[in-house]
Amino acid sequence: MTVSCKCGLSGSFGLEMVRNRNAQGSNATEIEKKIKRGNALRQSSAWKGSRGPAALLLVAVSLCGAAVWLYITSYDSEITETLVSHSELVTSNPRVFPVQCSEDYENYKRYPGCTPQKCGRAVTDSVVTREEAQVLRRLAERGLALAGSEGGASILDLHSGALSMGKQFVNIYRYFGDQIGDVFTQEDFELYRDVRGRIQAVIAETFGLDPTLMYLTKPTFFSRINSTAAKTQHDEYWHPHIDKVTYGSFDYTSLLYLSDYGSDFTGGRFIFMDQNGNRTVEPRAGRVSFFSSGTENLHRVERVTWGTRYAITVSFTCDPAYAIADPALPSDTQG
Repeated sequence: MTVSCKCGLSGSFGLEMVRNRNAQGSNATEIEKKIKRGNALRQSSAWKGSRGPAALLLVAVSLCGAAVWLYITSYDSEITETLVSHSELVTSNPRVFPVQCSEDYENYKRYPGCTPQKCGRAVTDSVVTREEAQVLRRLAERGLALAGSEGGASILDLHSGALSMGKQFVNIYRYFGDQIGDVFTQEDFELYRDVRGRIQAVIAETFGLDPTLMYLTKPTFFSRINSTAAKTQHDEYWHPHIDKVTYGSFDYTSLLYLSDYGSDFTGGRFIFMDQNGNRTVEPRAGRVSFFSSGTENLHRVERVTWGTRYAITVSFTCDPAYAIADPALPSDTQG
């Protein structure tokens, strides 16, 4: 969603929609009138007798700037509720926010005991400790230090071996070979598998599922996001999307945060985009946020403005045909 020099908004966000959604939208026309009057006064004093293309260009640029300002303030003003802030600690049971299931799941084969019957989103700080999150963050830092994207978003997928390198991806196991044994340990992978199992269990318990009928699916990966400008579309992590639409196999999505909002980075909040306003989750190291993957949970990630945000996306499917195995160190790196 970008603003063009002609003040047009791509996607479904037209200028009129921006004004309507703005909490101060009723004043938009008056604001533009004031801008126009100010431009007219500046033109008459600075360019008396000149009503040529230069004056028209100034008016156009000023109005475009006003539209951008209106767009940005309306977009930010949609953050109407913080579901869980960084300063809160959600212990004991997950904090659950039910939402009505979309019809997305009707387009796929249904799997009793797994296919969502009730939908929602939830947050817990009691599944993974901050110490475990720190260990996993160091694992991610070591792996991503081998390469990384030229833009602001890099990924490391221990399952497929995919690692961001410049503007492309390489297979970390093939590309670095024997060096992998110096980067990762067997203990790293054991913790990763154990944490995955705990996340799977809490999702199953919260949504009333049979955990043996849930399967890890791809992509499941570490992400590192900073404020570096995007170089390719893979770096543009901030666009709204629906996981079930983007990846048909997804039924449940989870994120394990490995860094803290406000101290390790700013921006980077997770935003659920509901019809009646946006709702956010503020990352905290060790926090697990999870949700049903359909249209009921349209979401985006706020752009990171400072620092570095680390997280793991762990995804589950009900379709065994899309199951993937837990990662394991190549046998020739363990000795």
